[in-house]
Amino acid sequence: MIQRIQTVFLALIVVAMVSLLFLPLWSKVDITTGEEVVLTAWSLFFQTVNEQGEAVQAGAQTGTSTIAIGILAIVAAGVALYEIFQYKSRLNQMKFGLINSMVLIALFGTSFYYANYVGNGMASGNEGNYEAGFYMPILALLLNALANRFIKRDEDLVRSADRLR
Repeated sequence: MIQRIQTVFLALIVVAMVSLLFLPLWSKVDITTGEEVVLTAWSLFFQTVNEQGEAVQAGAQTGTSTIAIGILAIVAAGVALYEIFQYKSRLNQMKFGLINSMVLIALFGTSFYYANYVGNGMASGNEGNYEAGFYMPILALLLNALANRFIKRDEDLVRSADRLR
């Protein structure tokens, strides 16, 4: 049924993945040179900024496409949304939960790669800072595990009721 607790967890996965599309994942600012690198779900851009945080010259922004992060987030949200409406077949829900776990792990790995290897190489200075969007795949993995646990609990309850008949 759609009013189960796992539906809430799956809906929260969708919210987390949609918010990941709009939040920054990682940023790095070098105060001495004025270089700034920001990772979002769609791009990793580099620009030179002044003390007020404004770009120094128009067109001074260069970027790398990180569309893989955005596509993986959309796929994870789509799988979770589809999984909500598979409530009549709990085994299918568990299968889609496993698929979504793999997509979320790939999403986390991709964002980690872009932040630590590609982004750190774009600007000199200290290490970057992980922003709120970086933690959304971890939150979604936790919510996915909880949803799978409650789906399995429902399946076990139905099977135990079938044995009593």
